[in-house]
Amino acid sequence: MLTLHFAPDNASLVLRLALEEARLPYRAVPVDRATRAQKSPAYLALNPVGLIPTLETPDGPIAETGACLLWLCDTYPGARLGPAVGEARRGAFLRWLFYLSNTVHSDLIRVFHPERYGPEETFGLHHRIMAGHVSEQLAILDAAARAEPALFAPPSALALYLGPLLRWAALYPVAADRWLRLGDYRTLQALCRSLEERESTKAAILAEALGDRPFTAPRLPGPLAGSAT
Repeated sequence: MLTLHFAPDNASLVLRLALEEARLPYRAVPVDRATRAQKSPAYLALNPVGLIPTLETPDGPIAETGACLLWLCDTYPGARLGPAVGEARRGAFLRWLFYLSNTVHSDLIRVFHPERYGPEETFGLHHRIMAGHVSEQLAILDAAARAEPALFAPPSALALYLGPLLRWAALYPVAADRWLRLGDYRTLQALCRSLEERESTKAAILAEALGDRPFTAPRLPGPLAGSAT
């Protein structure tokens, strides 16, 4: 059985959605961020980087959201999380999966944590610059999803990654101005609506207290075990 080490409303949410879509049996183990359990010796033995998520598999523990998604896609092709090796549009799928992982997700983390990149007096400028970058990236993705709807539509891993990214962009950092207007990206907004209707999302809502419309009208999650809230 697979084991997902997770924290509520963390990057592990993407993998929970994928596991639910694939209908794979898995065990979910909370990682208490409030006590920095992700830096404990036991967790570091699984993931030396000390970040969430980690997915324990028959191939050993895997970290990095994009890597875990790709492993699930390739190991369980029947789940149709993405085109299999040799299938049409495989290259396009990989292109956008790594764009989400390497570019959009990475830049969103910079939006969320200005304290990692400069002194407090620069936080406002940092936020405006990075939010602007992500806005441009979302416009690119909106156009791509409009051009290739079948590639992006659930249960595609691209949709499962995009939904949480858009959720977090709308919610975090809590003290910052709300800069994301989902309605500016009509194709992504429709994708989020579709994602909210799926059983995978309903399972995640119950598991992580995400609210009834976690992607189109997100609210902060309830304080569950493993949550820093």
